Order: sequence, then structure tokens, then C-alpha cells
Amino acid sequence: MSSITGSKRIESKSINRERMVRQPYPLTRFLPTTRKEMDLLGWDRADVILFSGDAYIDHPSFGTAVIGRLLEKLGLRVAIVPQPNWRDDLRDFKKLGTPRMFFAVTAGVMDSMINRYTANRRLRSQDAYTPDGRADMRPDRAVTVYSRIVKSLYPDVPLIIGGVEASLRRVTHYDYWSDSLHKTILVDSNADLLVYGMGEQPITRIVKELQGGRGISGMHDVPQTAFLAEKGMVPENRFADEVRLFSHEECLKDKLKQAKNFKIVEEQSNRMEAARILQDVEEKTLVVNPPFPPMSEVEIDASFDLPYTRLPHPRYKEKSIAAYEMIKFSVNLHRGCFGGCAFCTISAHQGKFIASRSKGSILREVEQITRMPGFKGYISDLGGPSANMYKMQGRDLSVCAKCKRPSCIFPAVCPNLNADHTPLLDIYRSVDSMPGIRKSFVGSGVRYDMLLHRGKEQKANRAAEEYTRELILNHVSGRLKVAPEHTSDRTLNVMRKPSFNLFQQFKKIFDAENRKHNLNQQLIPYFISSHPGCAEEDMAELAAITKELNFKLEQVQDFTPSPMTLATEIYYTGYHPYTLEKVYTATTPAQKTAQRQFFFWYDKSNRAKLIAALKRLRRTDLIKKLHLDVK
Repeated sequence: MSSITGSKRIESKSINRERMVRQPYPLTRFLPTTRKEMDLLGWDRADVILFSGDAYIDHPSFGTAVIGRLLEKLGLRVAIVPQPNWRDDLRDFKKLGTPRMFFAVTAGVMDSMINRYTANRRLRSQDAYTPDGRADMRPDRAVTVYSRIVKSLYPDVPLIIGGVEASLRRVTHYDYWSDSLHKTILVDSNADLLVYGMGEQPITRIVKELQGGRGISGMHDVPQTAFLAEKGMVPENRFADEVRLFSHEECLKDKLKQAKNFKIVEEQSNRMEAARILQDVEEKTLVVNPPFPPMSEVEIDASFDLPYTRLPHPRYKEKSIAAYEMIKFSVNLHRGCFGGCAFCTISAHQGKFIASRSKGSILREVEQITRMPGFKGYISDLGGPSANMYKMQGRDLSVCAKCKRPSCIFPAVCPNLNADHTPLLDIYRSVDSMPGIRKSFVGSGVRYDMLLHRGKEQKANRAAEEYTRELILNHVSGRLKVAPEHTSDRTLNVMRKPSFNLFQQFKKIFDAENRKHNLNQQLIPYFISSHPGCAEEDMAELAAITKELNFKLEQVQDFTPSPMTLATEIYYTGYHPYTLEKVYTATTPAQKTAQRQFFFWYDKSNRAKLIAALKRLRRTDLIKKLHLDVK
């Protein structure tokens, strides 16, 4: 095992060595990370200094680069301190001095606890966002750790926090790793302002307000931000509506109140006309302003068209960064996801409304990729949070404006949703016809329930059929990833996922197209164990059903409760926030192991345990179905 890992690492290093030899940009084309780099640019001082838990990769898939380049476009001098050392004399927090406007802190692309720990609360051995995968380059709860250091060193300088970790922890939330409710991250971090969701719109407004002479402490009406006010001194509401959550202290005493809170937060986070949210915590009141409207095509194009080099900073030299290697030849077509899956954090951060790039912006990025060192003509992914939601939105946006549904496709596809795949087909074919492109693939997860949906509009129905064929014949790199997640309709209902019958229908289409065109492609389904609503017997049936379909499951995971998801609230409270009914969840290590073992029914070492479990469940019929009685 170690020798294989070692060979992969050597290969990755050689790839990066080639990249560095052919480095097409001077050091000054990157945002500075050291005092020396600032000197090369002739800067005596930065306007903004941004601390990040990730390595600095100057690419539109990494939020630190996006915000840094945006601030640069706004005329500011921006410096980045990637993965500062928080354990020594704190020189990384001091080396660039004091910014003229503010400090900014992000944990990076992932919540730091999810990044660092497995579902079993064990430390991961590698960090995909760190050079050479080192696992010790960021702290637990990175936003809080970095922010406290910054505030201790520079108490009078404004501090703004943002990114996924800040977004998911903006209100009282369950923290799986401490097994307790945590206050809004604003309390522990001592930050002045929190930006949640995609940061381009709020950070642009903040900068313009600061340039106009307004201070951070008085910035109470910027959408998509949160701050703490003294209790009884909450600024006047300048938005359409207002809703008050149960206080943090009330939630500590009553899990049902925490469940009720979640429903309000999720609904308001995914509304076009949302209310301001208030929550008391200690002697303060948390104020969460409603989000900005979804980004327009012009706005999202402007973000993707910023002057990224698309490369890791030269400071990393020959080191390999796994997350970058995976996406360096990929293109993100849109943001947002209206799937509303119970276990997913995307809607809590990006929202359910789709913001799509123009065709021109996408093709410009593809053309840039063709000029990158090491490009061989293959686009690894034309995708997004879900691969096939590009350009999709409500036909009548006035209906969407009043909608509170967290999902546009569960329990059924909304009749107001324009789920036409025609624009996406046009993108695929236009990219494939470009000079320098041999083939483009779809690496993002595909929503097959949308492909199988048939509405009243025949044009959209025909496009769905055409897209399905196009996808299978021309855009599968040997394996197509889909996510049925489970086989039990009861569990799937809690997950907000469609019936497994739809996956079986899609598999028939996939297999038929492969036979017809003599293709040897695999369908790779993703499954989750121990999800709320899933019992041990459900996992036993999943094993039997997937075996019958000739799957030896590879892409499997144990449910990890991440902040601000429906599934996490059920896991912690025991209640479904929308029905307030009790929902069973496996919570102990023994319960989780009992469920997960059914993924690996084909492992002979598990045979005795599985037989014993099935006898205990009185499901001896499954022993024969799984061939566990054959020695």
C-alpha cells in the first residue's frame, strides 16, 4: 500500500515539476504572500490581508483566490497568507503588518472539522488542499483560531470572516466533533462581520461602503452579512420582514426548539424575498441579514473572468496539491443547487437558485485551459454542484419569489421549473468543437431524476432524452457517477432523494446505450449508511438489492453530520424540523458499524457477523440472497 502511495506521489511531483519549469507567469502576477513579494510590487502596505486555511491556488474554484482577485479589481492592494502557522511565535500573522482597511479570515473551501476528521472522528492522514497532502497545516475550527489571533494582535483593525465554515456556523448549530450545540461563530471568533454564502456581492458592497467613509461597526444593512448587537439595541430593520429564532440558551434546554429554528433558517436562506433573522445569545443579539438576489449572468461572468493564472502560487514549487490536480482542467458552469438534499451543505452556502455563466465566459475559460502547461486536450469536467442544472430556473419568477420550498425537485419536480437541457447540450457541443479540445467529460454528479422527468413541455422532454444519450455516448470517462444514496424509499424520503426505482430506470437506459454502441462504461452509484431514517434492516436490504444489480460498492460513506443541514438537525434533535415527528438515527459507534458492514457483504471476513446480524433482524431470507451461506 505504501509503495503505491509513494509512486503516486512521485508521479504528482513530476507533473508539478513540469508545470514549474514551464511557469508562464512571473511572481508578480500572483497576489503577494510575503513581505518580499509586496516589495516587488512596490507596496508599503496592503489594503486587505486575507488568512486562509488552504494553500493559495489562483483559480476560480478556490474562494480565497476569487475574493482576492475581486478586491484587486475593486482597486485594492490584497495580500494572502495561506495556512499561517498558529503554533509558534505567530510571525505569519505579523509579517505583512497592518492592512489599511481590514483583515479577512476563511477556513478555505471546506469546514475545517470535515476537512480534518472522518465520520468516526478520526484524524485524516491527508489534506487535499495542502501541498503534498500534509495533514497538520491547519487547526481545528480554523476560522475561530485565526480570528482570535488576529484580534489579539490587532484589536482595533476590522475583521471579516467568510467562506464555508463561517456560512455553516452563522447561527446556533450542532457540532458533531464536540457533540454539542455551538453558538454563532461570531461569538467565539470575535469577528466584526460575517459574510455568508458566495462572497462577491456582499464584499463589493462592504468595500464601497468603506470607501465612502462608513465604518464596519456601523455596517448593519448589508445583505448576506451577520453581526452581533447589544441585546435591546438591535439596529432598525431595513428589509422587508423579520423573524426571531429561539435563543441559543433556549435551544440548549430544548432540542425541539433547535429543530424549529432550523426550518426557519433553511427557508429564509433559500428565499428570494427573505426576512432578517434575529437570535439572542448571551447578552447579545445575532442579526443575520437576508441574502442578495441570485447573481446575474453579468455578475457571475465578471467573477470567472477575473485574471486568474489558474496555477498554484510558485512558493509551492514541486509540491503536489491533490485538490488542484483534480480540477485544474475542469470548468464550473454554474453555482447553486435546487436539489435540497438533506445531508448536503451546498444550499446553505450557495443557495438553491442557479446562477449560470454565459456561453462566452465558459468558452473563454476553456480556451485559457488549452494554453495551460500539461494540457492534453481533455476537459475533466463540464459541471457544477449538480452537473445538469445549467440555465435552469422558474418560468414565472414571481412564483419563485414567494416560494419557501427547500427543493425544486423533491418530492416532485416543480411544475414552474424550466428543466430544459438544451442550453447545456449547446455548451457540450460548442466546447468539443473548439481547437485543442479532444474530448470533454462530465465529472460532477448527474441528477437522473431530472433526466427521467416528463413535463408538459415537449421540447424539454426531447432535450432530456437527447442529453441522456449525449452524456452516455460522449462525456463519460469510463465511469459515470450518480448518487441514489439508498434503496429504501423511507430513508430516501428523509434524504429528499427520489425513489430507487428511478435509478434502476436510468441504469437500464445506461446499459442499453452501452450495448448498442459497444461501449465498456461503468455506472458508479454513491450510497450513505447511518443517515437519519435508515435502520439496520434498510442497509441489509440495500446490500441484497445492489448485489442483484451486480454492484460491488466502492463509493460509500458513513453519514457525517455537518453544520446547518436537515439531516444533522434530525441526528442531534431526534425530530424532523418540518413535521416535528421523531426519526430514528444510528448515533453510537456500534450502530454505525452495524449498518456500514452491509456495504461489504462480499468480504469473506464479514460473513459470520452479517449472518448473525441477519438472524437477529429475523431476515434470514437475505442470507441466501447475499450468498452468505456459501463457503
